[in-house]
Amino acid sequence: MLPSEPKIFHGREKELSDILKLFKEGSPRIAILGAGGMGKTSLARAIIHHQEIAARYEQHRFFVACDSAANKVELAALIGVHLGLKPGKDLTQSVVQHFTGGPPSLLILDNLETVWEPRESRGDVEEFLSLLTDIGHLGLLITMRGAERPAKVAWTRPFLSSLRPLKQDAARQTFIDIVKDCHSPEDVDKVLSLTDNLPLAIDLIAHLVDLEGCSNVLAWWETDKTCLISEGYDKRSNLDLSISLSLSSPRIKSVPHSDELLSLLSILPDGLSDVELLQSKLPIENILGCKAALIRTALAYNDEQKRLKALVPIREYMYKIQPPSDYLIRPLLKHFHALLELHREFLGTPVSSATVVQISSNLTNIKNVLRNGLRQDHLDLKDSILCTLFLNVFSRTTGRGTIALLHQLPNVLPHCCDHQLEAYFITELFGSWRHYLISDPESLVAQALKHFGKCDYPDLECRLFV
Repeated sequence: MLPSEPKIFHGREKELSDILKLFKEGSPRIAILGAGGMGKTSLARAIIHHQEIAARYEQHRFFVACDSAANKVELAALIGVHLGLKPGKDLTQSVVQHFTGGPPSLLILDNLETVWEPRESRGDVEEFLSLLTDIGHLGLLITMRGAERPAKVAWTRPFLSSLRPLKQDAARQTFIDIVKDCHSPEDVDKVLSLTDNLPLAIDLIAHLVDLEGCSNVLAWWETDKTCLISEGYDKRSNLDLSISLSLSSPRIKSVPHSDELLSLLSILPDGLSDVELLQSKLPIENILGCKAALIRTALAYNDEQKRLKALVPIREYMYKIQPPSDYLIRPLLKHFHALLELHREFLGTPVSSATVVQISSNLTNIKNVLRNGLRQDHLDLKDSILCTLFLNVFSRTTGRGTIALLHQLPNVLPHCCDHQLEAYFITELFGSWRHYLISDPESLVAQALKHFGKCDYPDLECRLFV
């Protein structure tokens, strides 16, 4: 029995066309890869129902959901049920013989990672796949979470790239097709920004908007995040469950601390380059191995600038269930602090210019790290305040104006009892006069002079009066 054809199918037309081309050249072996919720199953369903595929294989098309299989024998049994084979102890050979002696057929194994990922069953599953791919007139298509293809199979080339989030136009059209009422393009784009154009997230949040409206969903997201779209009982109707399945993957479990790296990425929308992963001296053992594990399972990806990132729904989920510990964030604070200090000290020189690109690539990251440290009881409060002041210097000297974090400092400065920081803050307020209205400058100068009288910082005092 075939699954239903997807009712809404936008943004995967190119992938569908590429797959159909491969079928025109024979009976291919194709792997559809990508993160959970990326639309792999929908693409497979669209393929099996496509008129060209239906005409080629007629009733000899089989779609097998592999979620319940734990080993090769159970996988063969699932396939046997779809083929109408008599139950037995091990149907591996029976399945192979059925396809060998039968007409041209198409076999789709959906969510094969469930049975393939465990080390104890992987070898047997790959041997079984190799037997199936020895059958010349059998087309084989699998869908799997991640970016790895099982070994021992001569996958048809060119390989399909792992599925990426939908482009904005396709995401918007998918949303509009689900939601009955019209909503302003601005509100639709705000809602879509919560999904990072992940197909499953779009589908779930669009149905919620259809019931509750854009404004309510946007307001609730601030407190409930991905819980809003995680009410279902399976991975096709529950985003949190879909992400948690990827996190519990044996590929993740086999590389300790991968979850810590993903936890850190939850507060780093700008991602991290390989250089930053290493230079920041993060306390994560085998950090490049952790990076590879996240990419293999599609929990993270490399963007066009080769920066390691996680999609918005994954970041929100990780921050909810496993926010990064301070000991993970502290090295990044020190790294960003050093960059900002280098820029400030060598302002206007080639050295400073070289740091502008690095800092600009991490602006949102730096702000999130500072928000974490600007708590009254935080151990790194002083460093966070000083780094905030350095970031404001960077922001205004590069034409970006003042940063919002600057205005949070009066709430935390008294808890530091640090005259130098107090004086630096007042000096920076005057340095930001083009962007910041100072209502009582005389009083601020008097406060600064009191602080300067209790600390030795002549350069800063000169800067105040320049």
